[in-house]
Amino acid sequence: MLDPTLLRSRLAETAARLKQTRGFELDVAAVEALEGERKRLATETQDLQNLRNTRSKAIGQAKAKGEDVAPLMAEVAGIGDKLKANEQALGEVQCKLAGIALGIPNLPHETVPLGRDEHDNQEITRWGVVRTFDFPVKDHVELGERHGWLDGDAGARLSGARFTVLRGQLAHLHRALAQFMLDLHTAEHGYLECNVPVLVNADSMQGTGQLPKFEDDLFATQVGESRRYLVPTAEVPLTNLVRDTILDADALPERFAAHTLCFRAEAGSYGRDVRGMIRQHQFEKIEMVQIARPSESYAQLEELVGHAEKVLQLLGLPYRKVLLCTGDMGFGAAKTYDLEVWLPSQNTYREISSCSNFEDFQARRLQARWRNPETGKPELVHTLNGSGLAVGRTLIAVMENYQNADGSITVPEALRPYLRGLERLV
Repeated sequence: MLDPTLLRSRLAETAARLKQTRGFELDVAAVEALEGERKRLATETQDLQNLRNTRSKAIGQAKAKGEDVAPLMAEVAGIGDKLKANEQALGEVQCKLAGIALGIPNLPHETVPLGRDEHDNQEITRWGVVRTFDFPVKDHVELGERHGWLDGDAGARLSGARFTVLRGQLAHLHRALAQFMLDLHTAEHGYLECNVPVLVNADSMQGTGQLPKFEDDLFATQVGESRRYLVPTAEVPLTNLVRDTILDADALPERFAAHTLCFRAEAGSYGRDVRGMIRQHQFEKIEMVQIARPSESYAQLEELVGHAEKVLQLLGLPYRKVLLCTGDMGFGAAKTYDLEVWLPSQNTYREISSCSNFEDFQARRLQARWRNPETGKPELVHTLNGSGLAVGRTLIAVMENYQNADGSITVPEALRPYLRGLERLV
């Protein structure tokens, strides 16, 4: 959530910035009315509490003198009833304000370019040489159909559209990619490997911003009164590890990494990338999360992006780094870089990693704090996350960029130790 101060003392300015950068229309009149009611009720409630305390003290004094306290006790009872009604009304107003706040996106960092959609994103760098083929290029589906390695029909029979079964050497390559990425981030980049639940509660989803706004994009389960959500990314459980905690300054930055299944309903994406594995309901990803001191979070964002880039570089996959514009960023992000890998069959770059700094947007929801040694007080941390990488999309990129004329796939050197020295999928 945004800092409540912005909605209380800088409402018009904040609304203007949200409209300019995010195209988000904040209902200023509704917020002003609720805030006015909150202030009135808060003042009345405090006055009633003071009055009750004064009258209660007077009762004690009257009793000590042997005086009749019945009138005073009746007055205190009436104050108590009024106080209870005020507290309930105040809670309802605060709940409405919180509901509005939960639906407001983060404000972009000043370095984020203004824009409406992906066409306004800024390319920062390109890495690698795009391969020139002397034979007709196959896409990953054609390559995967060899020996039945990639089977969308089986996935559809088992679960429905946008599910896939991998077999044989291709399944092994997929597993090798995940292991390679996790080993790299833990051994060389300093991340703590975590094995986390992929079924989480609503508090966890709300903490990282998936709820309430994106409920239609989630898969949910209901057992009795218990509702749980399948994670769309390991960002959710990893970031929630610091929920309701106060971290020591010396512990920062915290770096977590996990390999998990991820589940997305892909609401509103019907008809997009229906062929093959590019857009699936179930996929695997290596997620990186960093918990940072606010003064260091943007340096850590650059570091985080570099960790994701290193995977692509070691695999020899051409890619480009893109700075997202204000209109293409995620709901909770203050600044985001996307890494887009080259796919020969599409003759274009496609997203394979998204790395974001959320500043204190998630931390405020999570009440994730650190004790600032300069003030001695708990303050909100900054949270960051990024894909390091999406395993399925990396598999696609390896298949297409390393394909041979006979349909076989050369194994990148970095992966060969994970496939018992195998040099080619044949």
